[in-house]
Amino acid sequence: MAVEEEGLRVFQSVKIKIGEAKNIPPYPGPNKMRDCYCTVNLDQEEVFRTKIVEKSLCPFYGEDFYCEIPRSFRHLSFYVFDREVFRRGSSIGKVAVKKEDLQKYHGKDTWFQLQPVSADSEVQGKVHLELRLSEVITDSGVINHKLATRVLECQGLPIVNGQCDPYAAVSLLGPSRSEAKKTKVKRKTNNPQFDEVFYFEVTRPLSYTKRQFDVEEEDVDKLALRVDLWNASNLKFGDEFLGGVRVPLRVLGQAGVHDAWYFLQPRENGGKSVKVEELGSLRLNIVYTEDHVFPSEHYTPLRDLLLHSANVEPVSASTANILGEVCREKQEAAIPLVRLFLHYGKIVPFISAIAHAEVNRTQDPNTIFRGNSLTSKCIDETMKLAGMHYLQVTLKPIIDEICAEHKSCEIDPVKLKESENLETNRENLRHYVDRIFNVITTSGVRCPTVMCDIFFSLRESAATRFQVDQDVRYTAVSSFIFLRFFAPAILSPNLFHLRPHHPDPATSRTLTLISKTIQTLGSLAKSKSANFKESYMAAFYDYFNEQKYADAVKNFLDLISTSGKWDQKSIETPIMLKEGFMIKRAQGRNRFGLKNFKKRWFRLTNHEFTYHRTKGEGALCSIPIENILAVERLEEESFKMKNMFQVIQPERALYIQANNCVEARDWIDILTKVSQCNRKRLSTYHPSAYLNGHWLCCKLSADHQVPCFHSLPLSFPGVFICEHACGSKSVYDGPEQEEYSSFVIDDPQETYKTLKQIVSAVQTLEQQHTKYKRDKFKKTKIGSQEHPIGDKSFQCYIRQQSESSTYSI
Repeated sequence: MAVEEEGLRVFQSVKIKIGEAKNIPPYPGPNKMRDCYCTVNLDQEEVFRTKIVEKSLCPFYGEDFYCEIPRSFRHLSFYVFDREVFRRGSSIGKVAVKKEDLQKYHGKDTWFQLQPVSADSEVQGKVHLELRLSEVITDSGVINHKLATRVLECQGLPIVNGQCDPYAAVSLLGPSRSEAKKTKVKRKTNNPQFDEVFYFEVTRPLSYTKRQFDVEEEDVDKLALRVDLWNASNLKFGDEFLGGVRVPLRVLGQAGVHDAWYFLQPRENGGKSVKVEELGSLRLNIVYTEDHVFPSEHYTPLRDLLLHSANVEPVSASTANILGEVCREKQEAAIPLVRLFLHYGKIVPFISAIAHAEVNRTQDPNTIFRGNSLTSKCIDETMKLAGMHYLQVTLKPIIDEICAEHKSCEIDPVKLKESENLETNRENLRHYVDRIFNVITTSGVRCPTVMCDIFFSLRESAATRFQVDQDVRYTAVSSFIFLRFFAPAILSPNLFHLRPHHPDPATSRTLTLISKTIQTLGSLAKSKSANFKESYMAAFYDYFNEQKYADAVKNFLDLISTSGKWDQKSIETPIMLKEGFMIKRAQGRNRFGLKNFKKRWFRLTNHEFTYHRTKGEGALCSIPIENILAVERLEEESFKMKNMFQVIQPERALYIQANNCVEARDWIDILTKVSQCNRKRLSTYHPSAYLNGHWLCCKLSADHQVPCFHSLPLSFPGVFICEHACGSKSVYDGPEQEEYSSFVIDDPQETYKTLKQIVSAVQTLEQQHTKYKRDKFKKTKIGSQEHPIGDKSFQCYIRQQSESSTYSI
């Protein structure tokens, strides 16, 4: 999901590490301590919430959050709350980083001072105004000048306490001016259409004698128009301020007309009189990425070169391998390459080719696939994309149980608490390790086919290269499935969507010990006890020093490294993948039933998608996964509601509203992934709702007409994101001199031929980007709907473009 711009798509993502807060002001009571949590907000829309850290004024969170941002935004904000305080105006403090300032803190651990939170400063959205200065002849024949102010509409106003009933207050600021006028209240919308005109007299009839308007005589330069947006509240606290703009009348110029969009701004002097140092500080690490990508046809030459990589001899001379090797960070190349090859069904031959080449260059079987090579990173990324469902089905139930039970499993005598028993803790830990080991080694039949095919290729290449070593066919596979897949997921379940938050310290310690043991069990090392630096871990591992564990690992590895497919549905038990409250529209199964909106508890398993009146009750409706034909966004105009999506079934569509834009995207992604192999998946769909007997998008009247031609987006948008790999500076300029030693050239002539093709394709892309930037610069109109006045990030972009000079490869 991307933000659309003229001629291209903008992909935005943010990766945040919320570290800790310190020096939070004490609670005004005898206890002094607070139970604090932190939220991440796009403008004022909350998209993530940390766990609650109890009884602390220096809470440590240690949580990571990643999301792809599906809309434009102005601020990335972080709020620190006390658990007992839910009203926005009573939060402890906030950190608000402007979009244009995010690059200043890119990838750096930074301490931010918490700022006061004021209702007058919590603004978002924009307003469209039209000002016109005109002559008016009164009944007595006197010519006056009046300012006509037209408030047309607003977009993206904040939703306050679950509702938005906005109105605008318009006033003329200046000496002896106090008149203010209001629009009508628009109910239940944060995109109100006002289209109301207000008149203000700007010349006085008694002193005005000239037929031409004289700016200096009337001091119009000192006048300004103020437009404030308010939420009409029924609460005793009064109406809430949503934002405002101040427009100096000098913008009218000689023409006397001004038509522009404005970003709403905070109210002047709206902050609280609190010293910043009294609110504490928050440690954050923010990585914000923004990719501007053309439609896929612009990348056809480069895409074709990449897809041909598996057929190039030697593979080291292929386009994909060259681009991957010259990137300083292999992960940056692996992500778009894997998505591209997965989408076109060519991931197995590509990985097989580069893995075979790496194995042939490896001298010691004990170091096979141990480095962070392009092969390793591509297999890691493939397992993340193709194996996430498999991981959840296998590990999530037992991980949930471990987090819920809070059993003590500390076996380090130094860290043991006085109230704990070492033998009891060892038994608890052994019980958990046994259970996780069993669920892993019996899950082979659920391993995704694409992973099995890759493991089969790794096994064959390793066994052929090192024929004397009988275990290399196992270690080649276990180095990925155990070391890089299961062990990291056990260690940090929140990073693999197995848990919503990072576990508490005690549970995290338990998972660390389990992960170490599972990793060693899967390694099939000759001397396993020697793998542990800690003597207590070596002693604990003696419990598992039996042949049955090695046999179970080998049987599991044999099964997952055999190319083949199974009927997963027949062997899977229902596993919960995602659940939570959302709002759904009645599907109208009864002809005369009401089609209203209701809050329901939604639950997705690997078998069905259901909703319930509340958590724990029986399902009101169940949709089998095989009946999901598509899952797509729903245009906001359908119901005048944000963050809506549709689950399309053979007979009808279910319309659902998520709590925020990131949650909507998450639901769409996971529903799409579990249903993407359905045989009857649609290739086109209706982007709007079916209301009053017809589709709003194409006006077709029949409920089951062929959908209008809106192609479904790619499941893996590698074609678009591919530019991120080929457009980076490391590809244009090449790596630094000392890095060339790691770039293997097996066939200079073939490599040179490929390089010429890459340079030609990238040069064409660069020329298209340069032309786009030049045309965009020429067409840009400050004050348009796309670039309202007050858009500092765009003004910064324009300044950069005007100052920069283009370069060539």
